[in-house]
Amino acid sequence: MMSMSKKEKRQLIRILVGGLCFAAAVLFAFEGVIKFMLYLVAYLIIGGDIVWKAVRNIARGQVFDENFLMTVATIGAFSLTEYAEGVAVMLFYQVGELFQSYAVSKSRRSIADLMDIRPDYANVMRDGSLVKVDPEEVQVDDIIEIKPGERIPLDGVVEKGYSSLDTAALTGESVPREVTVGENVISGCINQTGKLTVRVTKEFGQSTVAKILEMVENASDKKTKSENFITRFARYYTPVVVLAAVILAVVPPLITGQNFTVWISRALTFLVISCPCALVISVPLGFFGGIGGASKLGVLVKGSNYLEALASTEIVVFDKTGTLTKGNFVVSEVHSEKMSEKELLALAAYAEDYSNHPIAMSIKNAYGKAVDASQIKDIEEIPGHGVRAIINEKEVLAGNAKLMKLKNIPYEANASVGTIVYLAVNGNYVGYIRIEDEIKSDSAQAVYALKEAGVKKIMMLTGDSDAVGKKVAQSLHLDECYTELLPADKVEKMELLMKQKNNKGMLAFVGDGINDAPVLARADIGIAMGGLGSDAAIEAADIVIMTDEPSKIATAMKVSKKTLRIVQQNIVFSLGVKGVVLTLGAVGYASMWAAIFADVGVSVIAILNAIRALNVKKFNKLEIPTVPPSHRHPIASEGQKI
Repeated sequence: MMSMSKKEKRQLIRILVGGLCFAAAVLFAFEGVIKFMLYLVAYLIIGGDIVWKAVRNIARGQVFDENFLMTVATIGAFSLTEYAEGVAVMLFYQVGELFQSYAVSKSRRSIADLMDIRPDYANVMRDGSLVKVDPEEVQVDDIIEIKPGERIPLDGVVEKGYSSLDTAALTGESVPREVTVGENVISGCINQTGKLTVRVTKEFGQSTVAKILEMVENASDKKTKSENFITRFARYYTPVVVLAAVILAVVPPLITGQNFTVWISRALTFLVISCPCALVISVPLGFFGGIGGASKLGVLVKGSNYLEALASTEIVVFDKTGTLTKGNFVVSEVHSEKMSEKELLALAAYAEDYSNHPIAMSIKNAYGKAVDASQIKDIEEIPGHGVRAIINEKEVLAGNAKLMKLKNIPYEANASVGTIVYLAVNGNYVGYIRIEDEIKSDSAQAVYALKEAGVKKIMMLTGDSDAVGKKVAQSLHLDECYTELLPADKVEKMELLMKQKNNKGMLAFVGDGINDAPVLARADIGIAMGGLGSDAAIEAADIVIMTDEPSKIATAMKVSKKTLRIVQQNIVFSLGVKGVVLTLGAVGYASMWAAIFADVGVSVIAILNAIRALNVKKFNKLEIPTVPPSHRHPIASEGQKI
């Protein structure tokens, strides 16, 4: 069970101490001043802060809120010597508030726990030795060291070293960037090969965890239609019920000549019943519970309005690299002219043995065996072309078409989709290896799951070549595909797509790089792949998929629909019970205890129901069936609807 915060513990202690005083007053037959003092102490301990809030808000001109209703009703109960009822209203209200605080804290902490997986340190040179510190402690012109596999923590200039950087987090492209002395490096990139010594040029700023938590804190500023309705409802509802209570206390006894005490008691009961706590607490809490539940599944939703909008999504547009594909390389084809494919792959693996370039790594991974370094001599890297090596006394060349041309070796040019590595032995062309960006394992199933969830159209916008883009789109059975787009072109396409959807339908764009930020901001719902995504994309997006799994979008839609059902249940239940008990209270058939149930009891029930939004265990493993043949179809030409 999750521990409580200090504030929640203090609130719980206050409830327990006040509850003990209340219980003593009820159980023991005290009379007179002692009885009154016990109830008063219990009242002040439990509800003193509510009374103070009411007084403070009145001084600020904010009269009609739940604190005002609670204060007037409970002081009125005391004036009628109904001490137990007055204390009970405050007690159960505070219990409801504790439930709300606990649920909100649970949501925030689940998000904070999720963010702990992201690296957040720098190896800085201090007094001649490396010290691992928080990036916020690093100053401009400090020297840091980035080892292979580490994420670059701060912007800077390379002072020493040569390496290959994975820039997919920033650019959205899978092709690594080579950097050497004098070149700039940007925080967020992953150092892949060599060790780099970097002089820092910019301070770290806010940490990733702090940024995400700040977004969550600000999520309440972005209210859903349901929440806006409740806010407007409470604004007019509260003064109306106060006026109705005054009329109920004054008019009937003037007309009928009955005792004022009876009708004042009914009016106070009416006020307690009318308090809209269940609505003003449970509806926002339901959405916040949904946000917290989604965060447990690796989906960060920045506002309840975006969670609500997910349920109405009818068009989903994907970027390609880093979103539907992994942004890395795998061997997809080995074509040999004069030897077996296994022998050709072995030659390539031996030639690339000393390289940590992603293309070389993909070849060695495909070979899958240990390389006997004793068979390799005279390794020479030819920048921009490839490598030359002597393997078992044979000269082996492995590289691009420019290498073949440089060495005047006749070869068979290949126009296939992907990166082509040509091989030659002793000056003779022997074949090629094709390497491609790998599609994420759950991308095809995610597309199918979105269709099953009611999404009408799934598309892709990419800056990649037409051949590569259409091949990926066909593999994933997308409805439309637009390729070779610059960031400005993507925004233009997005503008056209926004006009195609229905008025109530939503369009979501899913991307991961800086080049996607303008489109993420323009879409109804911007969804960023945050595990490797850029800060710019995460800032611009409304929803962040922290696990980089496209299938999580369908999961988030399920959480959204569940949350909306819970919120609607709470609205119907709260208004229904209020209406019945208000009517009974006005005619004298509902006591103060019935009023307590109608106010606090309904609130607690609604809060418990709202907390159900945090329970997303059944969504933790998204069961998506294999895409059936009936769903498969050839991809259309660019922009053509299938």
